[in-house]
Amino acid sequence: MLPELLPRVPEKYNRYIEPFFGGGALFFALQPENAIVADSNPEIINVYQQVADHTEDVICQLSLYENTEECFYRVREQDWQSLDPAEAAARTIYLNKTCFNGLYRVNRHGQFNTPFGRYKNPKICDAASLRAAAEALRGATIICGDYIDVLERHAEAGDFVFLDPPYVPVSAYADFKRYTKEQFREEDHRRLAEQVEKLRQRGCYVIETNSSAPLVHELYSAYKIDVVQTKRAISSKANTRTGEDVIITAFPEEHTVAEFAPLPEQADKYPSTRFMGSKSKLLGAIWGVAKRFSFDTALDLFSGSGTVSYMLKAQGKSVISNDYMAMCHVFSKAMIENNCTRVTEEEIDWLLIDHGTDGFVEKTFKDLYFTDEDNHLIDVIRANIKNMEDEYKRAVSMTALIRACMKKRPRGLFTYVGLKTSNDDGRRDLVISMEQQFRENIVAVNNAVFDNGKKNLAMRGDAMAVPGDVPDLVYMDPPYYSPLSDNEYVRRYHFLEGLACDWRGVEIQQHTKTKKFKSYPTPFSSRDGAAEAFDKLFEKYRDSILIVSYSSNSQPTQEEMIAIMKRHKEHVEVVPIDYTYSFGNQKAAKTHRQKVQEYLFVGY
Repeated sequence: MLPELLPRVPEKYNRYIEPFFGGGALFFALQPENAIVADSNPEIINVYQQVADHTEDVICQLSLYENTEECFYRVREQDWQSLDPAEAAARTIYLNKTCFNGLYRVNRHGQFNTPFGRYKNPKICDAASLRAAAEALRGATIICGDYIDVLERHAEAGDFVFLDPPYVPVSAYADFKRYTKEQFREEDHRRLAEQVEKLRQRGCYVIETNSSAPLVHELYSAYKIDVVQTKRAISSKANTRTGEDVIITAFPEEHTVAEFAPLPEQADKYPSTRFMGSKSKLLGAIWGVAKRFSFDTALDLFSGSGTVSYMLKAQGKSVISNDYMAMCHVFSKAMIENNCTRVTEEEIDWLLIDHGTDGFVEKTFKDLYFTDEDNHLIDVIRANIKNMEDEYKRAVSMTALIRACMKKRPRGLFTYVGLKTSNDDGRRDLVISMEQQFRENIVAVNNAVFDNGKKNLAMRGDAMAVPGDVPDLVYMDPPYYSPLSDNEYVRRYHFLEGLACDWRGVEIQQHTKTKKFKSYPTPFSSRDGAAEAFDKLFEKYRDSILIVSYSSNSQPTQEEMIAIMKRHKEHVEVVPIDYTYSFGNQKAAKTHRQKVQEYLFVGY
């Protein structure tokens, strides 16, 4: 079937994965540089492992065998598991070369029982082919395991998965016992079909071969099915050696490969941020998806750092930027809703003059995060911001103060206490004064202010209850729930959040070292809560285009997210993006890689 299969292989893919490896014909034809090959039959997997790692030992052992009936049955009687692995591999190859039709068949006890083939001159030891096979296999990971486990653990977006399972029987001579003594029943084929759809939704390219049986056409009716004429070698009757197989092609939909679209120059003027979960590096991919649709109004439901809202504003959209955190609301007020108001140089100087303070930061956070001098200056700026009449000037100034405080903290975090001085760290952000940080940041925020000719709005509220008309497009970047990391933004940034809301409406936990306050309640703090929240949000915005940022280490899982979105959207796509997180505790978790797959779920 290679002449039929090879033209169907995708031109570009990441890894080659074949979990029903068997003879590996397609693998050896393609010889991919990066591959995972697997089979549930340990005897066959041993062959490939030994050929790959101990080629000459296998060749040496094969040269000892003879093409005689006596030798064949003596070798067939051996228990391969009691042999040295290289000898066991040679035994399997020898039996394959000399048995009837090369058929691998076992009895109910798992013992090989195909009879002697009586061939005149079979090539028992093809040393050149074995060495070539070894070279091809050295670039592959060889696994003995169940196909579902292999695919769940290893298949990722962009991989090419070739499936050659035990066929659905179509005639009397066909049987399910192709590789193992276990039967591959109808329910197994139905489970396999479900796995194919999961792989396609995950962004994998899938090709499957099977028989042209009614069950196969039923299970894979949603995909491209090509019927091909084949010749069979396992029937003793010449008139039954022809048949029809099918090649099923289940590739990701047209737009499931991330396209990083170019952005306008204005989008680059948003002040750089080290905010946890910021999508600043993914803006091109997000716009690459969004630009496919015609829309005028957009709702950024969990605005966070504000980078996505700002990008959409730069694209000329009317943007509503919402978040439950006060600091995020301040960012959006300053640079999304605000179209023209800036803080003048005279006002910057005025903000830095002590006109009297309440001393709250000096007293409450003494010796925790900043020096006494810095704490006093923070109180000075806080007090002066409150006396500014213009709400946008207040927002610009507070945004600059928050950014200055974040930059003066190593990694921008407030989860630990302790002062850093110029002797401890040479980074400029930690060396320059708080006053200079504030001045530079207020200039950066001023430079980001622009008018896109549209009315934009910054809101602070529960994402589940945002009022107003239904927007054309809704972008969601919610807190990710994962048992291996947390989504506690308030725990990381409680001091900055306190600045933004002037510690009103919160109760500082005085017994804690960091003087933090309780995190805001959110349904995204648990798996079940997140699933229910997504369902409600998708229902609420069922008439809008939906784009949801999500991470491969989050729960609900990718497949569960797709199922939830499909309840409310006719079309659902998954756009995978390779992305490496810079913050969080992912790196520390041994079972959790820092490099994860970032997804965009698209519903329309």
